Parts: sequence; structure tokens; C-alpha cells
Amino acid sequence: MTVPCQYSPLVVRRRGSSKTRRAVGIPRIDLSLERSKVSELIVKACEDIGFFTVVNHGIPNHIVSRMEREGLDFFAKPASEKQKAGPPSPFGYGCKNIGFNGDKGELEYILMEANPVSVNQRSNTINSDNPKHFSCAVNDYIEAVRKVACEILDLVAEGMWVPDKSVFSKLIRDVNSDSCFRINHYPPNAHLESWDPKTTTTTTSSPPPPPYPCRIGFGEHSDPQILTILRSNDVGGLQICDRGLWIPVPPDPAHFCVFVGDAFQALTNGRFRSVRHRVLANYSSAKPRISTIYFGAPPLDAWISPLPELLSIHTPNLYRPFTWGDFKNALYTTRLADHRLDLFKSSHDDQTRNY
Repeated sequence: MTVPCQYSPLVVRRRGSSKTRRAVGIPRIDLSLERSKVSELIVKACEDIGFFTVVNHGIPNHIVSRMEREGLDFFAKPASEKQKAGPPSPFGYGCKNIGFNGDKGELEYILMEANPVSVNQRSNTINSDNPKHFSCAVNDYIEAVRKVACEILDLVAEGMWVPDKSVFSKLIRDVNSDSCFRINHYPPNAHLESWDPKTTTTTTSSPPPPPYPCRIGFGEHSDPQILTILRSNDVGGLQICDRGLWIPVPPDPAHFCVFVGDAFQALTNGRFRSVRHRVLANYSSAKPRISTIYFGAPPLDAWISPLPELLSIHTPNLYRPFTWGDFKNALYTTRLADHRLDLFKSSHDDQTRNY
């Protein structure tokens, strides 16, 4: 898919406008700082933009590098081997098709449930020669990233002065959590018009001359879950949308990107912003982009509704209560770029009744 846009690692442009500005202001938070300060910074980032990066997160380098290596080894396999792990339904191996309603992107991916039993079963089709090698890498990675996600959620609760400091984190700590894990692989500067991982392995060729066409690797969307934690290699392409501006996120393998999801926006009654983002195909790199993403979600039967502490006469309930299962079912009826929370907005009568 080709879209009209201007893309630069330094400059962003508002849709339909000739005005540009420097891409500054992406919050970077050092988790080793004094706790109350970190808590304050995280809450502010969630309110202002719904996105930030973290450093000094405590995830060991060997866990990160092993996970990236396993992902690259899988995507380097012949198409016939990769297809044994698919098609996605929704879990498994997929390429180009995103979801079930016609969305496409220039990528291939693995999607799996973020629990050890499911990962172990899925690994038999992903790495049939040594499934335990792959499953151990994934499970160790998920465990480490989930720990960081829970710490961030606890810091949020502290920063919001919520009595129960585990009110958010316990949703993804729950043994029945519906969290999932994804590995995305975007081809290098091959001629993307003819790239098709279903029939060929990825090859590298010379990039087209600048200005580079703007092609979508993964289209504009918000994540439906509570919190997303993403880590990529040193190849760019990720952009976040802030007040109509697409802002490139400089790649840094030592940083982890944190996204506020739709469920978190509902839990905070709109105080936090579910950030819209996308990935552009990167013509300027001879390397593929690979990203590992943990999506922290509650159990299917968990109710999503604003905390009572966040409601008042002046701030009524913006969303009617719904279960995560209700919201997940709505995902399968919408397109990638749809604003799914709009389906659950409260009516005036609901707002009056709920406060």
C-alpha cells in the first residue's frame, strides 16, 4: 500500500499542511530514577501522548538477543517451512494480511498467546527441529517483559494516588490473562512491489533513489489491550501520531517502547490516550526490521470500566462498562484503523446513571 506522506527521521508534517516541525518531545524515562519521579513522568507521558520509551529496564541482554536471533532464524527459512506455522487463526504465522477484514502490510509475522503452554505447543510448528529452543527463548522473554509491564502499571497507580497499587497490574498478572506476543518482520530495501514471503525468501537489492516512496509496513491503528511493550532492532520505521502529526521514533535496540492501549484509556476514563501508530517500510536500510511486541491484556471475563476515583460530576463515565471479551469480539468486525472505543461510548443517560 502506498500513501501520500513526507517521511524524515528529523521532520514531521501535519496531514494536509505545508507546516513542519522538528520531531522532538518523545518521552524517554529512566526506570532507575527515584520512584516517585519515575511515577510522575510515566503518568504525564500517558496523559500527554500515550507513548514513551524506557531505559534501565532491567531486562538482561542475553534474553533480548536470544529472542531476536530466534525470530530472524525463523523468518530466514524457506516459505514452505514458515507456512507450516500458519495460517493465522488468529494465532500462527501470517504474511501481508493483517486481521480478517482486508487490511494488508509489507510484513510477515508470528502471533501467539503469551502463556507457556500455548507457546510450547506453537513452537512445534515454528521450530520443528528444536521446539524447546524456541519456546524457552519466547517464554523467558515474555516473563521478563511482563515483569516490566507490571512495574510500569504499579507506578501508574502510585502516580494517580489510587488506593490499590496493583489495580492495573493484577489484570495482566492473572493466570487467565489474554495477553499475546507478536514478532513482526519487515523486509529490507528490496523492491517491495514484488516481495512476497509466500513464494520466496527475502532478498536484498538496491533501494530506489530518494525521495523514497512512502509504503506502509503496518497501517495506522491503536492497540486494543491495556499496555504494549515493543522492542526493535536498529532499523527505523515506527511512527506515532500526536495531534495530527506523524512523529518518527528513532530506533534504539537498548530502549523499549511503551504504548497506552484502548483498554487503558477506558480504565482511566480518557485521562490516558491510546496512541495511534504505524510502521513505514524502510527503504534506507539494507537490513530487515524485526520487532518483538508484548500486549498486556486482562482475562476475557474482566470488566473494563473507569476507576471510581476518576469519576465525578464534572468527569462522568465516558464509556459504558464492557468485558474484555466484548471488546475483543468487536475487533473482529472492524478494520485496523477504526476507532473501536467509539462503539462503547456512554450515552448521556448512562453518564447520569453512573454518577
